[in-house]
Amino acid sequence: MKLGKRWLPAHILVWAYAVLLLVPLYYFLASAFKSNDDIFAHPFAPPSSLGLGNFRTAFDNGDLGLAVVNSALVTVFSLVLTLLLAIPASFALARTRGRLAGLIEKVFSLGFLIPTFAALFPTFLLAAATGLFHTRTFMVLFLPATALPLSVVILVQFMRTIPAEMEGAARLDGASTFAVLRHVYTPMCLPGIATVLLLNFLTFWNEYLYSLVIIGPDPAQRTVQVALPTLKSITGTDYGVLTAGTVLTLVPVWVVYTVLQKRMQQALVSGAVKM
Repeated sequence: MKLGKRWLPAHILVWAYAVLLLVPLYYFLASAFKSNDDIFAHPFAPPSSLGLGNFRTAFDNGDLGLAVVNSALVTVFSLVLTLLLAIPASFALARTRGRLAGLIEKVFSLGFLIPTFAALFPTFLLAAATGLFHTRTFMVLFLPATALPLSVVILVQFMRTIPAEMEGAARLDGASTFAVLRHVYTPMCLPGIATVLLLNFLTFWNEYLYSLVIIGPDPAQRTVQVALPTLKSITGTDYGVLTAGTVLTLVPVWVVYTVLQKRMQQALVSGAVKM
C-alpha cells in the first residue's frame, strides 16, 4: 500500500498525459465528419452522422489518390536505397577498429548538425544541374542521403553487439564477407533494421519542404503532403474536408507503424530466446 501511494502521482501524470493526447485526436477525428458550422458551433460534440462526404470531396478535389501513389513510390524506393547503403556501411564500421573507422563514424554523426533549410538552395542547384528538377527521381536519390546519418549510427550500435565468434564460425564454414553480412549480421539486426525503416518511413512520408521545391505542385507528380494544402484553397477553408483529407493520408502511416512495430517486437523476442 505504501508503494502504491508513492506511485500515485506518477499514475496521475501518466493518465493526464494520455488525456492530453486523446482529446486532440478525438477532436481531429470528429471534425472529419462535420461541416464548418458544426465544427465551430459544437467543437467537441460527437458528429451527427458518419457520412463519408468530406472524405469523397477531399479525395476528388485534391487528387489524393494519385498523390498517395506518388508518396508511396518515393517512400518505398527511398527506403530500399537507404537500406542498401546503410547496412553495408554499418557492417564495415562495426567490424573495423582504428582511428579511420572512428573518424568516418563521426563524419556520419555530423549529418545531424546540418539544418534542413541550410541544404535547400544547394539541393535546388544540384537538381537543376542534373536535369532532375521537377521529378520524383531526384527525391528518391536525395532522401536516402538525409537518412544515412541516423540509419548508420543506429545500425552500427546493433551490429557491435553481435559476438565476433559468430562471424568466426561462419568463416570456418567457408562463408564470404557478403555471406556473413547476409546470413549472420542482417538477421540478428532485424530490430535495428525495423527501427530504421519505421523512423525513415515517417520522415519520408511526411516530407514537405523539399517535395514542394523539387517536385513542385504538378498534380501528376506531387506527393500527398504537397497536395493537402491545395484543399484549403479549393474548398475555401472547409476544415471538415481538410481534416478528412489529413485522416486519409494518415491511414498508411498507421498501417506501416503497426506492421513494423509487431515485427520489431517479434525480432526482439526471438533474439532473446536464441541468446
